[in-house]
Amino acid sequence: MALVSPSADHWSLDSEDALAAGALGFMPRLFVLTTLPHSRPDSHLFERVNGRHSLRLTAPRGVGLPYGTYPRLLLAYLTTEAVRTKSPEIQLGATPNDLARKLGLSTISGPRGTAQRLEEQLCRLLSTRLDWRTSVGLAPRSSGSAFVAAGGPTWLEPLRRLLPREASWRSHIVLTRDFFQEITRSAVPVDLRAIRHLQRSPLAVDLYVWLTYRMSYLKRPTLIPWQALQVQFGSDYSRLRDFEIHAVTQLEKVIRVYPTVRVSQTDTGLRLYPSPPHVERAAEIRSGAIRESRRRRVPCRFL
Repeated sequence: MALVSPSADHWSLDSEDALAAGALGFMPRLFVLTTLPHSRPDSHLFERVNGRHSLRLTAPRGVGLPYGTYPRLLLAYLTTEAVRTKSPEIQLGATPNDLARKLGLSTISGPRGTAQRLEEQLCRLLSTRLDWRTSVGLAPRSSGSAFVAAGGPTWLEPLRRLLPREASWRSHIVLTRDFFQEITRSAVPVDLRAIRHLQRSPLAVDLYVWLTYRMSYLKRPTLIPWQALQVQFGSDYSRLRDFEIHAVTQLEKVIRVYPTVRVSQTDTGLRLYPSPPHVERAAEIRSGAIRESRRRRVPCRFL
């Protein structure tokens, strides 16, 4: 399923829900709770820890780790297709530009154009080994270790050497069994139009998918300290105050696409109030029990 671009004259998501608009997508809970780097890492190793959840990324030194918006768009596409087709075989398109269009990206030519940057991030994502764990006390409750696609770090070796695309590009990939099971078992429903609108900021995308996930089970007002948010989303920032300022700016963008979410800024953190998730729960969507939401939408502002 392709990411859907907002209309030119009015991108509001209130008029039609994601399912009816053909914009229902999914993100792996693994990458909602523990996120990818926002900017280019200096190291080939990266780890996020969020309470009981941890994610460790290991990339070949010559390739590097995935970072920024493109890997997030790729993960949304891979997960959405895996849930939709119930198959680990994912069609990418005949050319890199075909994949770019599926992701809702403008196809810009040139050495730093869309296709080349997308190829680079796809290569990084498919070359990275993922190790994840959820623990209870000192004992792991669940864990896994896998590459995204079968073939491991050598799968896109020709792309790194920038051979002609006709010779190196593959129109499909096959997800590894462990990765496929993990992302389909815990897929978080999202509105792909919202992700497309927020794509200029990886932090905004991360905050959007996290908020709609948290609101799917939040029962009472909850304060999340800035320090905890920085560990989860902003370890790229050396100063807590810098992260706080940037996070507030990106939250204002998130609220424009998710106006029913209720969040207040405090000196110590963000206070979350029970709100409807941006799209319905995954289990209900899959079972077909929910077709169109007719909930009363209450406008929300950054309190």
